[in-house]
Amino acid sequence: MGRITKRPQYQIISGIRIPSYFSPKCFKEVLNYKPTRDDIFVVTYPKCGTTWMQNIVMYIFRKGQKLDQEEDFRILSPFIDKLGAEGIAKMPRPGAMKTHLPFSHIPYSANAKYIFVARNPKDCCVSFYYHTRNNIGFKYWDAEFNDFFELFLAGETEYNDYFDHLMSWYPHLNDPNIFFTKYEDMKKNTKDMVIKLAKFLGKEYINSIEHDNNILNNILKFSSFEYMKAQTLVQEFGKSDPKQSTTFENDFEGARHAQEFVKSLKIPEEEPKLEFMRKGIVGDWKNHFSDDQSKRLDQKFVDKTKGTEIQQWFTTD
Repeated sequence: MGRITKRPQYQIISGIRIPSYFSPKCFKEVLNYKPTRDDIFVVTYPKCGTTWMQNIVMYIFRKGQKLDQEEDFRILSPFIDKLGAEGIAKMPRPGAMKTHLPFSHIPYSANAKYIFVARNPKDCCVSFYYHTRNNIGFKYWDAEFNDFFELFLAGETEYNDYFDHLMSWYPHLNDPNIFFTKYEDMKKNTKDMVIKLAKFLGKEYINSIEHDNNILNNILKFSSFEYMKAQTLVQEFGKSDPKQSTTFENDFEGARHAQEFVKSLKIPEEEPKLEFMRKGIVGDWKNHFSDDQSKRLDQKFVDKTKGTEIQQWFTTD
Protein backbone atom coordinates (compact mmCIF):
# COMPACT_ATOMS: atom_id res chain seq x y z
CA MET A 1 0.00 0.00 0.00
CA GLY A 2 1.40 3.38 -0.98
CA ARG A 3 1.49 6.28 1.43
CA ILE A 4 -1.40 8.76 1.33
CA THR A 5 0.17 12.20 1.63
CA LYS A 6 -2.79 14.49 1.01
CA ARG A 7 -6.53 14.18 1.61
CA PRO A 8 -9.46 16.23 0.34
CA GLN A 9 -11.82 17.85 2.82
CA TYR A 10 -14.49 15.29 3.58
CA GLN A 11 -16.94 14.72 6.39
CA ILE A 12 -18.44 11.36 7.37
CA ILE A 13 -22.21 11.06 7.82
CA SER A 14 -23.77 7.65 8.57
CA GLY A 15 -20.51 6.00 7.54
CA ILE A 16 -20.30 7.73 4.13
CA ARG A 17 -17.62 10.23 3.13
CA ILE A 18 -19.18 13.26 1.53
CA PRO A 19 -17.83 16.72 0.67
CA SER A 20 -17.32 19.00 3.66
CA TYR A 21 -19.38 21.65 1.90
CA PHE A 22 -22.53 19.49 2.03
CA SER A 23 -25.09 20.32 4.69
CA PRO A 24 -25.25 17.40 7.17
CA LYS A 25 -28.92 18.24 7.77
CA CYS A 26 -29.79 18.03 4.05
CA PHE A 27 -27.82 14.81 3.57
CA LYS A 28 -29.60 13.13 6.49
CA GLU A 29 -32.95 14.20 5.04
CA VAL A 30 -32.18 12.17 1.92
CA LEU A 31 -31.14 9.11 3.94
CA ASN A 32 -34.52 9.26 5.71
CA TYR A 33 -36.64 10.02 2.63
CA LYS A 34 -39.49 7.65 1.76
CA PRO A 35 -39.82 7.38 -2.06
CA THR A 36 -43.15 7.79 -3.83
CA ARG A 37 -44.45 5.90 -6.85
CA ASP A 38 -43.34 8.57 -9.36
CA ASP A 39 -39.82 9.01 -7.97
CA ILE A 40 -36.95 8.32 -10.34
CA PHE A 41 -33.31 8.28 -9.20
CA VAL A 42 -30.18 8.56 -11.35
CA VAL A 43 -27.53 6.70 -9.35
CA THR A 44 -23.81 6.36 -9.94
CA TYR A 45 -20.55 6.28 -8.08
CA PRO A 46 -19.04 9.75 -8.67
CA LYS A 47 -17.65 10.43 -12.16
CA CYS A 48 -19.30 7.46 -13.82
CA GLY A 49 -21.53 9.31 -16.28
CA THR A 50 -23.95 10.98 -13.87
CA THR A 51 -24.41 14.32 -15.61
CA TRP A 52 -24.65 12.65 -19.01
CA MET A 53 -27.41 10.32 -17.82
CA GLN A 54 -29.21 13.20 -16.05
CA ASN A 55 -29.34 15.15 -19.30
CA ILE A 56 -30.55 12.16 -21.30
CA VAL A 57 -33.37 11.47 -18.84
CA MET A 58 -34.31 15.14 -18.65
CA TYR A 59 -34.57 15.46 -22.44
CA ILE A 60 -36.57 12.23 -22.69
CA PHE A 61 -39.05 13.76 -20.26
CA ARG A 62 -38.98 17.05 -22.20
CA LYS A 63 -39.44 15.14 -25.47
CA GLY A 64 -36.40 16.84 -26.95
CA GLN A 65 -37.42 20.39 -26.05
CA LYS A 66 -34.41 22.60 -25.29
CA LEU A 67 -34.14 24.27 -21.90
CA ASP A 68 -35.10 27.95 -21.82
CA GLN A 69 -32.35 28.52 -19.24
CA GLU A 70 -29.55 26.01 -18.65
CA GLU A 71 -29.51 26.73 -14.91
CA ASP A 72 -33.00 25.19 -14.68
CA PHE A 73 -31.19 21.84 -14.89
CA ARG A 74 -30.36 22.10 -11.18
CA ILE A 75 -34.05 22.10 -10.29
CA LEU A 76 -35.23 19.71 -13.01
CA SER A 77 -32.61 17.11 -12.01
CA PRO A 78 -31.51 18.06 -8.48
CA PHE A 79 -28.48 16.65 -6.68
CA ILE A 80 -30.45 15.58 -3.63
CA ASP A 81 -27.41 14.54 -1.54
CA LYS A 82 -26.54 18.24 -1.51
CA LEU A 83 -30.01 19.80 -1.53
CA GLY A 84 -31.90 17.42 0.72
CA ALA A 85 -35.69 17.20 1.01
CA GLU A 86 -36.06 20.70 -0.43
CA GLY A 87 -34.50 19.60 -3.72
CA ILE A 88 -36.92 16.69 -3.94
CA ALA A 89 -39.98 18.79 -3.07
CA LYS A 90 -39.21 21.55 -5.57
CA MET A 91 -38.39 19.25 -8.51
CA PRO A 92 -41.07 19.46 -11.23
CA ARG A 93 -42.57 16.11 -12.17
CA PRO A 94 -41.74 14.10 -14.16
CA GLY A 95 -38.13 14.44 -13.13
CA ALA A 96 -35.13 12.42 -12.00
CA MET A 97 -33.05 13.02 -8.89
CA LYS A 98 -29.27 12.57 -8.82
CA THR A 99 -27.61 10.67 -5.99
CA HIS A 100 -24.34 8.81 -5.41
CA LEU A 101 -25.63 6.65 -2.56
CA PRO A 102 -24.80 2.95 -2.31
CA PHE A 103 -27.76 0.57 -2.26
CA SER A 104 -27.36 0.13 1.50
CA HIS A 105 -28.28 3.80 2.04
CA ILE A 106 -30.52 4.61 -0.93
CA PRO A 107 -34.13 5.63 -0.23
CA TYR A 108 -35.68 2.51 -1.69
CA SER A 109 -39.15 1.51 -2.82
CA ALA A 110 -40.16 -1.22 -5.24
CA ASN A 111 -42.57 1.32 -6.75
CA ALA A 112 -39.84 3.91 -7.50
CA LYS A 113 -37.43 3.63 -10.45
CA TYR A 114 -33.64 3.66 -10.35
CA ILE A 115 -31.20 4.24 -13.22
CA PHE A 116 -27.73 2.94 -12.40
CA VAL A 117 -24.59 3.61 -14.47
CA ALA A 118 -21.26 1.80 -13.95
CA ARG A 119 -17.89 2.77 -15.41
CA ASN A 120 -14.42 1.28 -15.77
CA PRO A 121 -12.79 1.93 -12.36
CA LYS A 122 -9.57 3.19 -13.93
CA ASP A 123 -11.28 5.86 -16.03
CA CYS A 124 -13.44 6.69 -13.02
CA CYS A 125 -10.33 7.19 -10.89
CA VAL A 126 -8.75 9.61 -13.37
CA SER A 127 -11.93 11.65 -13.84
CA PHE A 128 -12.51 11.66 -10.08
CA TYR A 129 -9.01 13.01 -9.49
CA TYR A 130 -9.50 16.02 -11.76
CA HIS A 131 -12.96 16.65 -10.34
CA THR A 132 -11.62 16.64 -6.77
CA ARG A 133 -8.48 18.63 -7.51
CA ASN A 134 -10.24 21.32 -9.49
CA ASN A 135 -13.28 21.75 -7.21
CA ILE A 136 -12.15 24.35 -4.69
CA GLY A 137 -14.56 23.02 -2.07
CA PHE A 138 -12.24 20.03 -1.48
CA LYS A 139 -9.09 22.14 -0.82
CA TYR A 140 -7.18 19.62 -2.91
CA TRP A 141 -5.91 21.92 -5.65
CA ASP A 142 -2.20 21.13 -5.22
CA ALA A 143 -2.56 17.34 -5.16
CA GLU A 144 -0.96 15.06 -7.72
CA PHE A 145 -2.59 12.04 -9.35
CA ASN A 146 -0.41 9.66 -7.33
CA ASP A 147 -1.91 11.08 -4.12
CA PHE A 148 -5.44 10.54 -5.31
CA PHE A 149 -4.74 7.08 -6.71
CA GLU A 150 -3.74 5.86 -3.25
CA LEU A 151 -6.97 7.28 -1.81
CA PHE A 152 -9.03 5.61 -4.53
CA LEU A 153 -7.28 2.26 -4.08
CA ALA A 154 -7.80 2.43 -0.31
CA GLY A 155 -11.48 3.23 -0.77
CA GLU A 156 -11.10 6.50 1.11
CA THR A 157 -12.57 8.87 -1.46
CA GLU A 158 -15.95 10.58 -1.58
CA TYR A 159 -18.74 7.97 -1.21
CA ASN A 160 -16.16 5.46 0.01
CA ASP A 161 -14.86 2.48 -1.96
CA TYR A 162 -15.74 2.26 -5.67
CA PHE A 163 -16.02 -1.53 -5.57
CA ASP A 164 -18.10 -1.65 -2.39
CA HIS A 165 -20.50 0.83 -3.99
CA LEU A 166 -20.74 -1.22 -7.22
CA MET A 167 -21.14 -4.51 -5.35
CA SER A 168 -23.94 -3.04 -3.23
CA TRP A 169 -25.97 -2.45 -6.40
CA TYR A 170 -24.88 -5.53 -8.34
CA PRO A 171 -27.42 -8.04 -6.91
CA HIS A 172 -30.27 -5.68 -7.85
CA LEU A 173 -29.33 -4.68 -11.40
CA ASN A 174 -31.83 -7.08 -12.97
CA ASP A 175 -34.70 -5.97 -10.75
CA PRO A 176 -37.70 -4.72 -12.79
CA ASN A 177 -37.55 -1.22 -11.29
CA ILE A 178 -33.83 -0.75 -12.05
CA PHE A 179 -32.37 0.27 -15.42
CA PHE A 180 -28.71 -0.62 -15.67
CA THR A 181 -26.15 0.43 -18.24
CA LYS A 182 -22.42 0.90 -18.48
CA TYR A 183 -20.73 4.16 -19.47
CA GLU A 184 -18.78 2.33 -22.15
CA ASP A 185 -21.98 0.94 -23.70
CA MET A 186 -23.50 4.41 -23.68
CA LYS A 187 -20.51 5.61 -25.68
CA LYS A 188 -20.77 2.73 -28.17
CA ASN A 189 -24.42 3.21 -29.01
CA THR A 190 -26.12 6.15 -27.32
CA LYS A 191 -29.17 5.94 -29.59
CA ASP A 192 -29.90 2.34 -28.67
CA MET A 193 -29.52 3.09 -24.96
CA VAL A 194 -31.87 6.11 -25.19
CA ILE A 195 -34.58 3.98 -26.83
CA LYS A 196 -34.27 1.29 -24.14
CA LEU A 197 -34.35 3.92 -21.40
CA ALA A 198 -37.43 5.60 -22.88
CA LYS A 199 -39.22 2.24 -22.74
CA PHE A 200 -38.20 1.86 -19.10
CA LEU A 201 -39.47 5.34 -18.22
CA GLY A 202 -42.90 4.77 -19.70
CA LYS A 203 -45.09 4.23 -22.74
CA GLU A 204 -45.60 7.95 -23.26
CA TYR A 205 -41.87 8.52 -23.81
CA ILE A 206 -41.10 5.63 -26.12
CA ASN A 207 -44.21 6.49 -28.15
CA SER A 208 -43.05 10.09 -28.60
CA ILE A 209 -39.67 8.91 -29.91
CA GLU A 210 -41.19 6.33 -32.26
CA HIS A 211 -43.72 8.80 -33.67
CA ASP A 212 -41.33 11.72 -34.19
CA ASN A 213 -37.70 11.10 -35.11
CA ASN A 214 -36.89 14.77 -34.44
CA ILE A 215 -37.50 14.13 -30.74
CA LEU A 216 -34.88 11.38 -30.65
CA ASN A 217 -32.44 13.51 -32.63
CA ASN A 218 -32.88 16.41 -30.21
CA ILE A 219 -32.38 14.17 -27.19
CA LEU A 220 -29.12 12.94 -28.70
CA LYS A 221 -28.05 16.48 -29.66
CA PHE A 222 -28.72 18.14 -26.32
CA SER A 223 -27.14 15.28 -24.37
CA SER A 224 -24.04 15.06 -26.58
CA PHE A 225 -20.66 15.61 -24.92
CA GLU A 226 -19.93 18.68 -27.05
CA TYR A 227 -23.22 20.36 -26.17
CA MET A 228 -23.08 19.45 -22.48
CA LYS A 229 -19.45 20.54 -22.03
CA ALA A 230 -20.45 24.05 -23.13
CA GLN A 231 -23.32 24.10 -20.63
CA THR A 232 -22.35 22.15 -17.52
CA LEU A 233 -20.86 24.96 -15.41
CA VAL A 234 -24.02 26.98 -15.94
CA GLN A 235 -26.12 23.88 -15.26
CA GLU A 236 -24.27 23.07 -12.05
CA PHE A 237 -23.53 26.54 -10.68
CA GLY A 238 -25.91 28.93 -12.45
CA LYS A 239 -22.95 30.97 -13.75
CA SER A 240 -19.58 30.16 -15.26
CA ASP A 241 -17.92 31.14 -11.94
CA PRO A 242 -18.75 28.61 -9.17
CA LYS A 243 -17.99 31.19 -6.43
CA GLN A 244 -20.66 33.63 -7.57
CA SER A 245 -23.96 33.51 -5.76
CA THR A 246 -27.15 33.07 -7.78
CA THR A 247 -30.86 33.00 -7.09
CA PHE A 248 -30.51 29.23 -6.70
CA GLU A 249 -28.22 29.66 -3.68
CA ASN A 250 -30.78 31.96 -2.08
CA ASP A 251 -33.63 29.52 -2.65
CA PHE A 252 -32.08 26.27 -1.34
CA GLU A 253 -30.67 25.69 2.12
CA GLY A 254 -28.19 23.08 0.89
CA ALA A 255 -26.89 25.42 -1.84
CA ARG A 256 -26.52 28.29 0.64
CA HIS A 257 -24.57 26.02 2.97
CA ALA A 258 -22.14 25.03 0.19
CA GLN A 259 -21.75 28.63 -0.96
CA GLU A 260 -20.86 29.84 2.54
CA PHE A 261 -18.40 27.00 3.03
CA VAL A 262 -16.53 27.85 -0.17
CA LYS A 263 -16.44 31.55 0.80
CA SER A 264 -14.74 30.60 4.09
CA LEU A 265 -11.80 28.94 2.33
CA LYS A 266 -8.44 30.57 1.70
CA ILE A 267 -8.30 30.09 -2.04
CA PRO A 268 -4.99 30.53 -3.92
CA GLU A 269 -4.74 33.41 -6.36
CA GLU A 270 -4.29 31.02 -9.27
CA GLU A 271 -7.10 28.67 -8.42
CA PRO A 272 -7.81 25.58 -10.55
CA LYS A 273 -10.32 25.78 -13.36
CA LEU A 274 -13.27 23.50 -12.75
CA GLU A 275 -14.25 21.36 -15.74
CA PHE A 276 -17.33 19.40 -14.79
CA MET A 277 -16.99 17.48 -18.05
CA ARG A 278 -13.36 17.05 -19.01
CA LYS A 279 -12.88 14.57 -21.90
CA GLY A 280 -15.73 12.09 -21.80
CA ILE A 281 -13.68 9.33 -23.42
CA VAL A 282 -12.94 5.68 -22.73
CA GLY A 283 -9.37 4.66 -21.90
CA ASP A 284 -7.88 7.95 -20.67
CA TRP A 285 -6.52 6.07 -17.66
CA LYS A 286 -3.67 4.83 -19.88
CA ASN A 287 -2.32 8.39 -19.94
CA HIS A 288 -2.12 8.52 -16.13
CA PHE A 289 -1.55 5.07 -14.59
CA SER A 290 1.91 3.62 -14.09
CA ASP A 291 2.35 -0.11 -14.72
CA ASP A 292 2.49 -0.70 -10.97
CA GLN A 293 -0.70 1.29 -10.34
CA SER A 294 -2.50 -0.59 -13.11
CA LYS A 295 -1.49 -3.96 -11.64
CA ARG A 296 -2.49 -2.96 -8.11
CA LEU A 297 -5.95 -1.79 -9.17
CA ASP A 298 -6.36 -4.88 -11.37
CA GLN A 299 -5.71 -7.04 -8.31
CA LYS A 300 -8.31 -5.22 -6.26
CA PHE A 301 -10.76 -5.47 -9.16
CA VAL A 302 -10.29 -9.24 -9.29
CA ASP A 303 -10.51 -9.65 -5.51
CA LYS A 304 -13.61 -7.49 -5.06
CA THR A 305 -15.61 -8.82 -8.03
CA LYS A 306 -14.64 -12.50 -7.76
CA GLY A 307 -17.40 -14.83 -8.92
CA THR A 308 -19.36 -12.12 -10.77
CA GLU A 309 -19.79 -11.18 -14.42
CA ILE A 310 -18.37 -7.74 -13.60
CA GLN A 311 -14.95 -9.12 -14.48
CA GLN A 312 -16.07 -9.26 -18.12
CA TRP A 313 -17.55 -5.75 -18.15
CA PHE A 314 -14.41 -3.67 -18.46
CA THR A 315 -11.10 -3.79 -20.24
CA THR A 316 -8.51 -2.89 -17.59
CA ASP A 317 -5.31 -3.77 -19.44
